[in-house]
Amino acid sequence: AKLALLSAMYGASSGGAGQLLGVLRRRFPAAMAYVDGAARAGEEGRLVHSHLGRTCPPARPGHEQPAMARARGRFTRNFVVQATAAEWANVLLAELRLALRASGSPARPVFFQHDEVLLHAPVEAAEQAAAAVRDAARTAGRRLFGDSPVRFPMQVRVVEAYDRR
Repeated sequence: AKLALLSAMYGASSGGAGQLLGVLRRRFPAAMAYVDGAARAGEEGRLVHSHLGRTCPPARPGHEQPAMARARGRFTRNFVVQATAAEWANVLLAELRLALRASGSPARPVFFQHDEVLLHAPVEAAEQAAAAVRDAARTAGRRLFGDSPVRFPMQVRVVEAYDRR
C-alpha cells in the first residue's frame, strides 16, 4: 500500500508500481484523476492548490523544457497531497487541543512531526488521551472533507517512555 501511494504521489509507473497504480486507479478513480490533473497542470506551468487553497510556487523560466516540465508535474502532483495532508494535521492538532482542554485532561501535546503526535500524560489519563487523538483524527477528516467514506485511522500507542515501544 505504501509503495502504491508513493507511486501515486510521485508519478512512478515502472516495475511493480505500475500494477499497484492500476489498482489505485480502479479503486479510487476520483483521487487518481485529481493527482493526475495536478501533474498535468504543473507540466503546463499552471498553479495548483491544496484543499484549503494554499498555492504551489509558480513555474520558473526553463520549466517549459520537457524534462523540467515533467519534474514540475511530479512536484505539483506531490504538492496537492502533501499540502492537504498538512492541513488535515493542523486541524487534527487544533481539535485535539480543544478536546483535551474541554475535558480537563492533564495530557499535553509535546511533539508533532508529519503523522506523529506525541502527548505527555499521567498513566491514569493515557487511555482518555489516546481516545482523544482518534476522535480528533475523525473530526479533522469531517471538517475538511465533509461526510465521506474515507477513514482517517490513527494508530495510537500508549508507552511508558517515547524511546521505548
